Amino acid sequence: MRRKIQRSMILVIAATLLVSMALLTFVVYRQNVGLMEEEARQEAGYICAAIEASGSAYLEEMDAQQEETRVTWIGSDGDVLYDSSEGQEDMENHADRPEVREAFQSGAGQDIRESDTLGRQMFYYAQRLSDGSVLRVSKTISSALGSALQILPGMAVIAVLMVGLAWMLSKWQVSKLIEPINKLDLEHPLENDVYEELTPLLESMDKQNKEKEAIANMRKEFSANVSHELKTPLTSISGYAEIMMNGLVRPEDVRGFSERIYNEASRLIVLIEDIIRLSKLDEGGGEVEKEEVDLYALTREVCSRLAHKAEKHSVHVEVSGEPVSIVGIRQVLNEMIYNICENAIKYNKPGGKVDVWVGSTLKGVKVIVTDTGIGIPEDQQERIFERFYRVDKSHSKETGGTGLGLSIVKHGAILHNASIHVDSSLGKGTRMELTF
Repeated sequence: MRRKIQRSMILVIAATLLVSMALLTFVVYRQNVGLMEEEARQEAGYICAAIEASGSAYLEEMDAQQEETRVTWIGSDGDVLYDSSEGQEDMENHADRPEVREAFQSGAGQDIRESDTLGRQMFYYAQRLSDGSVLRVSKTISSALGSALQILPGMAVIAVLMVGLAWMLSKWQVSKLIEPINKLDLEHPLENDVYEELTPLLESMDKQNKEKEAIANMRKEFSANVSHELKTPLTSISGYAEIMMNGLVRPEDVRGFSERIYNEASRLIVLIEDIIRLSKLDEGGGEVEKEEVDLYALTREVCSRLAHKAEKHSVHVEVSGEPVSIVGIRQVLNEMIYNICENAIKYNKPGGKVDVWVGSTLKGVKVIVTDTGIGIPEDQQERIFERFYRVDKSHSKETGGTGLGLSIVKHGAILHNASIHVDSSLGKGTRMELTF
């Protein structure tokens, strides 16, 4: 960045100098042309006065002195009476020359054009005498341009010196500009007293730092929760196995202890499977390609698998709606609907009901699960999608919940650009909507 800024500054300065030199050359040229034109008018006036006084003898005397200015005397009929550059007998009639024609009409005239005689760009000034003849004075424009170009070598030297000085100054200035950026405290971006233009960047960095802290805290919390959730069933399994190993269990109680070990092992397997699912969803669902899925058929299939569990909890499940398809990952959609419906059954009341509706609405395709269960306190409804969060911890233990089911639903919704809406009243039930 330092080199880019320095090169940019040098480029701007060099371009400014070039433009300045061109403009200065043009100004000097215009000034020289103006001075030359004024000088030609004055000379014409002096020569006219001398001719009026002494006649053509003055022109012969002036010719002997070899003046650089070209002087032409033209008769009232347009014939050249005298020309300081060559003999007038070899020259054509000048009555049609613009400056001469203008002088015949109004007393004076001027023009700038290329000379037919000399082949150079010339300034012509003509003035009428009292006898009706015209005296014309002409000067070469190239002499004015040459005078202007004479200043270029000096200006080039000055330009080189200025560019060198500008390079040194720009190097120092860029160092001063970059210094505050090099000293930025990236750990505490908003505490830096630096350029106002960097404020959006620093605010973005501060936001990213806070996001990183939040993610780090979530990981720590997740690790602690996983450790705790894994330790509980493993401790139970280890304890039951140790009692059996030491022969402290009566033969008639072996079956009960074995069942407890089996249940704790099953709970452990379910927990590990949920953690693996969450890890895959965190990675974007893995490499599984999306396909067209009939949500209504999938929901009926899920509820059919849950029929035994619903019967065990004395809960009636009813599915209604219409066939409707979306493009998604079938396995993830299956787990999302399964977890919502399973929770509606597990946290319901004996003799309760679960209504599942699938169909299209003006807001999109929806899956709506309504239960008559225990409900969720209003102050905890936003937290139910957190990992390992349980509203009723004692009830979750009884039902074998891992606290990861709704977290899987949340991540699956993100993967499918879906939204989740929860409406619940404590003791009256819960309504959960998935909108795709």
